[in-house]
Amino acid sequence: MSAAEHMSAAAKAGIKAIRLIRKVVDILILVIIMLFIAADFYAAWDSKQAYEWAESAHYTVYKPTAQNEGLSFKELQDINPEVFGWLTVYGTHIDYPVVQGSDNIKYVNTNALGKYSLSGAIFLDARCKKDFSDFSSILYGHHMQRNAMFGEIGSFVDKEFFTARQYGMLYYDGQEHGLEFFAFLRCDAYDAEVFRTNIGGREAQEAYVDLLLGIAIHTRNIKVAADDRIVLLSTCSSSTTNARDILVGKITDEVYEDTFKTTETGNALTVDRQLSSGWIILLIALILLLIWLLFLREKERKKKREDEDNELPVDRGDNG
Repeated sequence: MSAAEHMSAAAKAGIKAIRLIRKVVDILILVIIMLFIAADFYAAWDSKQAYEWAESAHYTVYKPTAQNEGLSFKELQDINPEVFGWLTVYGTHIDYPVVQGSDNIKYVNTNALGKYSLSGAIFLDARCKKDFSDFSSILYGHHMQRNAMFGEIGSFVDKEFFTARQYGMLYYDGQEHGLEFFAFLRCDAYDAEVFRTNIGGREAQEAYVDLLLGIAIHTRNIKVAADDRIVLLSTCSSSTTNARDILVGKITDEVYEDTFKTTETGNALTVDRQLSSGWIILLIALILLLIWLLFLREKERKKKREDEDNELPVDRGDNG
């Protein structure tokens, strides 16, 4: 083989190697893009699942009412015996069953049906009595977007929102009880004085109410006596990492009318059906992937044409 033929063969081999490397690089880029899309798709799906289980509309079929005498509620208790009550805050999406576990950890990631869920459940502090006979009881719930779980508790920081929503309903021991909200406050999650339970003695109870009113952002002029029973609805605050938003109400024998309730929507109001940002990002990623594939195809065609044009000719002349 002549020197020219050797050079031509080497040039062809080099061109093929470069072409192979480019293909490998393109494939790697495509794989990385697909991995990002898959990860984003899973995140969007997981978020959708969490919010689906968090929506109050998912549980209202089990809500005890005077009409069905709690038959549906009993069905929910058959599914999860740790369900014992129901909480409704009029004028919000807070309309959920109430559970209590042996500790305050289980229902952080377990829903009222007893299934694993990042949305958790509305649960009573494990130190409190289920008949709400304690002077002060604490209910916990996640602060979630789209007004799910206790996501609207933070909205009570707005004076008009607080003023317009004074009442709620707490069901337990087979009966409905009224809730009259008299304070909204924001405190540290580790404030042991606020998150006290089993407060005994008239003086200690009066001092506790004074403490709550003293740090409250909004209050109502409602008398709370030592023989009353109060309940704190606590959730994470969006203001700082360790802050907690708390809505405080008094349990009453009178069940107040829900003036927000309508024939069509009930107390669940309108469920937010907008696309999550995850789905929007996924759509954009798919469009970019399509553009990238078209670009690779056109690039390959162009490169093939250039290689054909630039291929070195083999010298077949007389070498003697």
